[in-house]
Amino acid sequence: MLPRRAFTLDLRSLAAFRTAIGLLVTIDALLRSRDVSLMFAPDGMFPLGLLRDYLDDPFAWSLATLVAADWWGPAMLCLEAAAGLLLAVGCLTRCATIACWLAVVSILRRTAPATNAGDAWLACLLFWGMFLPLGSAWSWDARRDSRRGQVFSSATVALVLQIAVVYLAAGLSKWNDVWFSGDAVRFAMSVHDHGTPLGAWLLGTGWMARPASWTVLAIELLGPVLLIAAPSARVRGYLFILFMLFHLAICLTMTVGLFGYVGLAAWLALVPPEFWNRLDTRGAAGCHAPEASAGPESWATRWACLAAGTLALVSLVHDVTPWRRSPLPRHVRSLITIPYMHQEWGMFGDIERQEQWVYARAELANGNVVDLLRGGRPLETERPTAGFTSLPHHRWHKLFWVLPRPRQRIFAPAIAAALARQWNARNTPARCVLFLEIRFARLGRTSADDTLHELLLATWPPRDDAGRGSLDRLLDRPAGSIDRWDGGTEARGSKVD
Repeated sequence: MLPRRAFTLDLRSLAAFRTAIGLLVTIDALLRSRDVSLMFAPDGMFPLGLLRDYLDDPFAWSLATLVAADWWGPAMLCLEAAAGLLLAVGCLTRCATIACWLAVVSILRRTAPATNAGDAWLACLLFWGMFLPLGSAWSWDARRDSRRGQVFSSATVALVLQIAVVYLAAGLSKWNDVWFSGDAVRFAMSVHDHGTPLGAWLLGTGWMARPASWTVLAIELLGPVLLIAAPSARVRGYLFILFMLFHLAICLTMTVGLFGYVGLAAWLALVPPEFWNRLDTRGAAGCHAPEASAGPESWATRWACLAAGTLALVSLVHDVTPWRRSPLPRHVRSLITIPYMHQEWGMFGDIERQEQWVYARAELANGNVVDLLRGGRPLETERPTAGFTSLPHHRWHKLFWVLPRPRQRIFAPAIAAALARQWNARNTPARCVLFLEIRFARLGRTSADDTLHELLLATWPPRDDAGRGSLDRLLDRPAGSIDRWDGGTEARGSKVD
């Protein structure tokens, strides 16, 4: 039987967790507002008809898709920001947590092609938070009766296991030769993959790369085991420090969106009570806040956590076993979809040597040729300076990283049209886009193969309406044959020096 202490959480730790998660939700809304006209508009990057085909599940509900109007996206972001602030200060905590979960899940599905693991983790933590006493300490709700003490319930069990399985699943996905060899971190840290310039400099080629790869593997496999099996205050404290440093390193060296920050917030819930006792000067003076009295857990909470936990377990088992190659039965997938309990945490498991980039070649009315994905700077068709980090932010990185895949490529024409439309609306007629191509390029995947492969993802206006033929388009590409690459046209060039 698993030790009860491993799943008993301090109310002050839950308060710190609540504050951090609420601030993250608010910050997420503010950051998303930069792309509201592109990612939330009915005629933007993700048209509602294509999005419903992409989600392919009638139970993939989203409040953000209920109204096909330009004002609805900003309204959803306002709801997310307001709910996040209420949660951070602990005002109407339960209602604020529910509102945060509804808003976050709705927005994640509205922008599904640009969603990553950190977003999904945030949604899962908010779900379990709906059943936790997040407002019992250090909150507006408890301003006259702030409590101390600990709580054990089905929701605390679910929260601790949710945190543990993220690392365990990620570690199991890395159990392969690339990670054993120590090359994985070096591959990931390329700015043409997921590394920041700092990460590429620290770990791209130096002696730190191999130890870093092995350290990541050890942390993700052993950390969750110790979290459950050794719940003493000393061990929990060391794990807290270790994983906080781990996530700080992720934030500084990798472009993976909210993942690192969500991890920092999640571990605040696991701070042992001894830490707060040492900081509590009121306690040393003999002035103690009242001890918490959680009372019996309601049957509704217990059964809701049990049902959602069962669905999460089914999703996790399917993801970490060879069964993932065959889809779950449709009705099971729909049940998992309703509470957003997908447990797909195999991050960077199948990483390989790769160097790839994306650019949007735009011909302007004044004759200039610029890159629309990089703010209209001069076009670089090979190894754009700063790689994927030169895109506006991590959501664009994620979107254009997966856009060449057949499932996501259905959005490519709409993305090209939205980019051209936004650029033309913000520029004078002399700088309007006349023609746009979005291309994805990569080098050979071995050190001995430096052949450049390119995939034309989309054009604007569409090729048939652009007045230019296929031959004209290929004349300005490197000479070579035309192949098929995942269902798209690829121009295969000569060796790159």
